[in-house]
Amino acid sequence: MQNNTTRQLTLEQKCALLSGGSTFQTRALPGCGIPAIWLSDGPHGVRKQAGPADHLGINPSEPATCFPTASAVASSWDPALGEEIGRALGQEAAAQDVAVVLGPGLNTKRSPLCGRNFEYFSEDPYLAGKMAAAYIRGIQENGIAACPKHFAANNQELRRMASDSIVDERTLRELYLTNFEIAVTEGKPRSIMTSYNMVNGTYANENLHLLQEILRDTWGFDGAVVTDWGGSNDHVLGVKNGSTLEMPAPGLDSARELCKAVRDGKISEVDINARLEELLTLIDQTTGALEKAPKTIDWDAHRALARKAAAESIVLLKNKGGLLPLDPAAKVAVIGDFAKTPRYQGAGSSLVNAPRVDSFLDVLEASGIQTVGYAQGFDRQGKPDGRLQAQAVELAAKADVVLLFLGLDEVKESEGLDRSDMKLAQNQIDLLLAVHRTNPRLAVILSCGSAVETGWQSHCEALLWAGLGGQAGAGAVLDALTGKVNPAGRLAETWPIHCEDNPSYKNFGTPGRNVEYREGLYVGYRYYQTAGVPVAYPFGYGLSYTTFAYRDLTATPTGVSVTVENTGDRAGDEVVQVYIAKPDAKIFRPAQELKGFARVHLEAGESRTVTIPLDDKAFRYWNDPANRWAVEGGDYEVRVGGSSADIRLTATVAVAPSGDADPYAGLALPHYQGGQVQDVPDEEFAALLGHAIPVAKVAIDRNMTLGEIGHARSPLGWLVHVIHKHLLDKSLASGTPDLNLLFNYNMPLRAIAKMTGGIVSMGMVDALVMELKGFWIIGIVRLLVEFVKNDRANKAMEKRLSEGGRKP
Repeated sequence: MQNNTTRQLTLEQKCALLSGGSTFQTRALPGCGIPAIWLSDGPHGVRKQAGPADHLGINPSEPATCFPTASAVASSWDPALGEEIGRALGQEAAAQDVAVVLGPGLNTKRSPLCGRNFEYFSEDPYLAGKMAAAYIRGIQENGIAACPKHFAANNQELRRMASDSIVDERTLRELYLTNFEIAVTEGKPRSIMTSYNMVNGTYANENLHLLQEILRDTWGFDGAVVTDWGGSNDHVLGVKNGSTLEMPAPGLDSARELCKAVRDGKISEVDINARLEELLTLIDQTTGALEKAPKTIDWDAHRALARKAAAESIVLLKNKGGLLPLDPAAKVAVIGDFAKTPRYQGAGSSLVNAPRVDSFLDVLEASGIQTVGYAQGFDRQGKPDGRLQAQAVELAAKADVVLLFLGLDEVKESEGLDRSDMKLAQNQIDLLLAVHRTNPRLAVILSCGSAVETGWQSHCEALLWAGLGGQAGAGAVLDALTGKVNPAGRLAETWPIHCEDNPSYKNFGTPGRNVEYREGLYVGYRYYQTAGVPVAYPFGYGLSYTTFAYRDLTATPTGVSVTVENTGDRAGDEVVQVYIAKPDAKIFRPAQELKGFARVHLEAGESRTVTIPLDDKAFRYWNDPANRWAVEGGDYEVRVGGSSADIRLTATVAVAPSGDADPYAGLALPHYQGGQVQDVPDEEFAALLGHAIPVAKVAIDRNMTLGEIGHARSPLGWLVHVIHKHLLDKSLASGTPDLNLLFNYNMPLRAIAKMTGGIVSMGMVDALVMELKGFWIIGIVRLLVEFVKNDRANKAMEKRLSEGGRKP
């Protein structure tokens, strides 16, 4: 039902409101009593830019607490901690008059090579969904809005604004939408952000199947759908199919486009009103909440929370001979550039301006640990340096224990850029080997936001993964090393032995617009365990300074109960994990899947009975021909343990069938039946999809990227491509990638009109396309004509909007 405000607005006013007014603000209509609201990045810290604003974290932002990134916090397996972090994010946002926090990020980690994996929770949609729902509840506790992202099937940075995720419906539902389903139905966000990419041929932001049939009709979402910045392709179709707000600031050309579409009958004013109602509700709710919210921040409390979060998330991967916790009497050598200059967050739009960042050397001073000194050890950008290595080796010889800080540099983990491999820089590995020859009592502390190859791990006695631990992560590492904190983090993603072992390896980051999800359901541990592929560290894995025993498992289709005992001599946390398996399944499925978990704290010798519910997602699969969730009846194994590879107890439960026919009857799918999906042939992938594999070709149109314009028929396009490519390669080689160049390289031409504040119209983009097609003079003349036309139309419309009030 329309409210009074909607009824009293003109069509032109309504259409203008459905696009942003500036980089991070909605459009205001003061004469109509409609204020602008702020939206700010905020997956692990609020990034409000009161000055010159950008969407890539290049210009400075207001100070804000930098919490550990999602990839770290997911390793806590603690939704209560996620809710606590979300609450702090919401408080800091409200104190800065930010109405919408653009986060959390929860895309399923299809490949360890995605450059933005540090912003996402897990390879498992159940764990990611539970953590995201907790963040959302915390952020929204004081009335502002969370905006989970990026919906959906957004799993790589390469060509992210013009790629097409080709994925079968079952895989889409079970792996890439279940996380969002949990986040929406349990977290109840007031907004959600669509992704840049297409999903099966239709851009996510105008995808009726995603936005209406699934998000609104099935999950009951009633909030505002926000585009990613520059992610609107067809604004009219987006509004018609469920997209509320186009960001950042495309200018009034978009509004005029909507008005014309209504007049031409392409879209109904009813659709405009529906989207406007969603936006005005968001503005009304958050504006009222901001008026009541405190404008002060307890920086000390949030700093303490950041340290607690980092400590709960640290994963102890190896501890040969009990090297850790450190002997208080041991003399310690600290080696590695990351000990002095920490990697505590990733690069891009999530970049937080932390008021203070600890380094390990800073916190070490007050710890009481005896040190023999610090050596840098290696060049951060990977340049070999024999002098630095020699200094480190000399220092290691003087110590009882060496603490070696290794990790990925800033180039390796950034929005806009995928990784090319999973390796540490060779100079870091060379240093490790040299130090180990001198002093084998060596503990490695890893700083990175995603999995790395660890073929070198036999040359260290202890290995501690610190993730990207936020501004107070160094103190958390110290607490774990000394035993003040007993590490209890568990990996939220599998660490393969080799990058090439990943099931999506041959279909990730490939040339062309299509991204083929040929591996289907078999992502992460679902693949490795089904296909029998050895891994370096399995999903859910993590060591402790104590030990735990399991007993007395009981299970029903609705829940699991198990007693866990701390059998060691110190307090610690265990993460109890519940996996469901059906070894005799007729409908192919992974060997087992996570369906429940609980983190429990136990004092030495203490035991406790833990109860974990099994919900409607425990036994279901998506039956595409029936267009519904189905259940294969029969006996299921309920497996309980400390990781996906450490199952301690098993029970059997009988589950009633839904009565559905086999959706794969008559199809030859041998690779999917056995999980051997690295080399799925075309005909089998097509059978899984239910249609022919789409063929994508580079086309000279609005969606040609700047990285593709070398394929155009224009000398100007060729020149721009050569210059752009040269500058991009130069910035990557320098070790400090230019995010603007990275973003632009993968940006389609139509995004120019969406990112320039109204200076460029879609008519101008079409003129540029004409020029690139070889109509050089006509294209340039048309470009100039469209520029003048757009400028005059903008000024006239701005005047009408500023002077106009509500309809009489």
